[in-house]
Amino acid sequence: MPRRRLQLSLTLAAALTLGGGLATTAVLTVAVNRLEIDNQSLAFEQGANVRVAALRQGMDDAVEVLNVTNQLFATVQPVTRSQFHDFTTPLLLRNPYIKAFNFHRAVQDSERAAFEAELQRVRPGTILRENVDGKLVPAPRRPHYNVVDYLEPMQGNEPAFGLNVGENGEVAGALARAHASGRASASGLLRLAQDPSGKPSFEVVMPVYGPAGRLLGDTAAIIDVQTLARSTLARAGLLDDRSVLLKLYIGAQTGQAAMVYANHDAGETAAPELLPLRWLARAGAHELDRFVAAGQTWTVEAHSAPKPYLADHLASTLLLAGGLLSTLLLAAFVQAAGQRARKVQELVRERTADLKLTNQRLIDDVLARKRTEKALQESEQRFRQLVAMSSDWYWEQDERLRFVAVTGHFTEKSGIAVGRILGKTRAEIVAGLADSDAGREHIAAIEAREPFKNLEYRLLDDLGEERWYCVSGQPMFDDSGRFTGYRGTGSDITARKITEQRVHHVAQHDVLTGLPNRSLLQDRLGQAVAYATRSGHPVWVMLIDLDRFKFVNDSMGHKAGDVLLMTVAARLRGSLRDTDTVARLSGDEFVVILSQHEDQPLTGDIVQRVMDSVAQPVMLGPKEFFVTCSIGVAAYPSDGTPAESLIEHADIAMYRAKKLGRNNFQFYTPAMNEESLERVRIESALRNALDRNEFVLHYQPQVDLKTGQIVGMEALIRWKHPELGMVPPTRFIGVAEDTGLIVPIGAWVMRTACAQNKAWQDAGLGHLRVAVNLSARQFSATELLPGIEQVLAETGLEPSCLELELTESLFMSDVTPAVDLLHRMKSLGVKLSIDDFGTGYSSFSYLSRFPIDVLKIDRSFVNDITHDANDAAIVASIITLAHNLRLSVIAEGVETAEQLDYLRQQGCDEMQGYYFSRPLPAQEFEQLLRQRRGLAALEDEPQVAVA
Repeated sequence: MPRRRLQLSLTLAAALTLGGGLATTAVLTVAVNRLEIDNQSLAFEQGANVRVAALRQGMDDAVEVLNVTNQLFATVQPVTRSQFHDFTTPLLLRNPYIKAFNFHRAVQDSERAAFEAELQRVRPGTILRENVDGKLVPAPRRPHYNVVDYLEPMQGNEPAFGLNVGENGEVAGALARAHASGRASASGLLRLAQDPSGKPSFEVVMPVYGPAGRLLGDTAAIIDVQTLARSTLARAGLLDDRSVLLKLYIGAQTGQAAMVYANHDAGETAAPELLPLRWLARAGAHELDRFVAAGQTWTVEAHSAPKPYLADHLASTLLLAGGLLSTLLLAAFVQAAGQRARKVQELVRERTADLKLTNQRLIDDVLARKRTEKALQESEQRFRQLVAMSSDWYWEQDERLRFVAVTGHFTEKSGIAVGRILGKTRAEIVAGLADSDAGREHIAAIEAREPFKNLEYRLLDDLGEERWYCVSGQPMFDDSGRFTGYRGTGSDITARKITEQRVHHVAQHDVLTGLPNRSLLQDRLGQAVAYATRSGHPVWVMLIDLDRFKFVNDSMGHKAGDVLLMTVAARLRGSLRDTDTVARLSGDEFVVILSQHEDQPLTGDIVQRVMDSVAQPVMLGPKEFFVTCSIGVAAYPSDGTPAESLIEHADIAMYRAKKLGRNNFQFYTPAMNEESLERVRIESALRNALDRNEFVLHYQPQVDLKTGQIVGMEALIRWKHPELGMVPPTRFIGVAEDTGLIVPIGAWVMRTACAQNKAWQDAGLGHLRVAVNLSARQFSATELLPGIEQVLAETGLEPSCLELELTESLFMSDVTPAVDLLHRMKSLGVKLSIDDFGTGYSSFSYLSRFPIDVLKIDRSFVNDITHDANDAAIVASIITLAHNLRLSVIAEGVETAEQLDYLRQQGCDEMQGYYFSRPLPAQEFEQLLRQRRGLAALEDEPQVAVA
């Protein structure tokens, strides 16, 4: 019987096997592909965020450099060109992205000619110009200009010298925002006169005010955006990393006109040629982020860099290839088995004798197929789990959580030999795992036999270097559900952790001294207070302010000031324990947090040790300098000191130490707070006192001891407050000095006293002299001489009828310029007197150089001349000295006839004091003048003495 021809069509079983295998392979491939895409997205977002943070920090650093430059003008008046050059040169070297530093001076039209002459002395041929459509043209006449006066470096930036930027819309807008906020403000993109290439640049500006609050101009820094972006990314180690493609735009909109930087060519964002499996890949990742620096919005656009498909999709591609191959093999096997079964059926009639043997073979084939299918299912399940947790290396643990296998080139990637891991648990390898929240959560998860993800921990590798690792794992169970261990993946994240730590350190530490800044200080203070609350041990907060620091900056320069601050910071750290916190609060102020321990009680010796360490000599260039400090201490817990007010109370105590003469320390008491509040109340009310016409003048007569007649008077200010009543000068003069309000108040006193004296003279009450006190703020003010001239012109008072009283301390610190100023004051025709002579820094050599007319003997000497031989000798010596120098002498505080007799015997010229009259209001003093009262009348009729 001839054999029938075998059918070659696909069997149902083979078709189902092929379809099921292809479907399973497709599902697994898509799932793994999605996981790969998610991992790519996460890596892209992290990379983009790190770059945005670096660019934001770079912008903030550029603004901080301008703030440092602005402080030069805020603390030094006036700033010379050489000072500006010396100050900005190191900043330009450290910050190559700064193309130039400018000082824009505010110039009125009336000052234009003189100002252009000054510019031509610096650079011949320079006139005021403006940038019109990219061309420099002479500036037309305007009411005022904002001109580039100081420019560093000059080389390469010459076209900008003398440029009027006030008409530039971008610069004017930035200036307006800076004036309104009091902080640095950035302009939009600028077309620079000195840069015809048109590289994207912008300008950061900050206003500069004079001592009286008058706008002098502004400081500015020209920033090369591309250099700033490149240096910022290079500092973060990201410049050569092209995994994320960046575009930086100025403003909130994106567009070619607003783009200022890109780390790639325009064609780099284009996708490569599509592969057959390219439909599985995600579209290129894209992200927009915005931040604000110096009032200007910046937009960062990030794209993922194009990569070959297999670079990010190797696992899914291998899974697809393996699945297709396995499916085809299995389908071929099933097809062959089916064909074999049909062949058996075809041959059954021919081979009846072999039926049992054929059936047995068929049964064996079926059993083999089942075993193969089971093995394939287990292989697919294990492969799926491995793919789901794909990372740098793979590990397995047994049921006792001991490592039994570590693969994936573990030693090369982690720096740890495999033998150091095998046979141990993670708790044995990672010391202190249970001491952190993440560690405790991990232990709880494995005890519950649950999966865990992204456990981060640190270890020392085989070279002794600290490294960070991240691991994830899933539990394993056998067919009966018995736990058999864990398997998972791990990776090295040391580079990311180092970057995070660097960014965290920069954000919480002072750039100059390396000490914790205000942000970290608050965190440390919170920890110290929490410790004090738990333990019952006190915490001390010390606020340290350097004495005479401004003198170092003014006399030796800001570089010397920076060296002094760094030296003091190092000494503070060296004088305290490692557990104590030393932070820089601002300027020359430091804060120390001391916590008491069982074996280390807090005592005043610790504070004294800190003061002694600061007081050691410091070499500033060729000079040895001694610096002292004043310290305020606030303790917690204590009455009246809540935790959130510790620094404020320490500050109050520090000002108390300053008031007591500096170079000492004071502990805060509630009474100090009352004094501080009183000062705030006085200061607040004092600011409106002039506008409300609350000040009045009293006049104390000055009597000639030879004729007994009134020859002059001293004008003394009083404050008639509507609620506080008559406020004595001792309560508000010190506050006015500290706040600068003494300048307008002193000007009012001079104008009022001169006008009153002129009115009395016009009324025929005598050719009198009026004495007005000058404060230290008034003496150092630039408008002092013009102000005196204006008062004399407006009131019509003869200059010889105005006497200006000065204390020795006003000019003893810097004698040469003081002598020049005194001679210019004397040239106006006014008289000059030294008040409280003998109580300050009297020097006969200096006195001979001053154009002084009168010496006033302080009341502290006059009080005891009748019963203290030393004071009597001092008064006699002062009178003799003054007469030898052809100076007149006035004795203050004369209250008895005996004092008057002694002064007459010694030849004193004039007196003032309660013996003749107390200070009187203007109406009563005028009545005294009209009555022609004098010393002779008082000696004959003592009952009519004015009390």
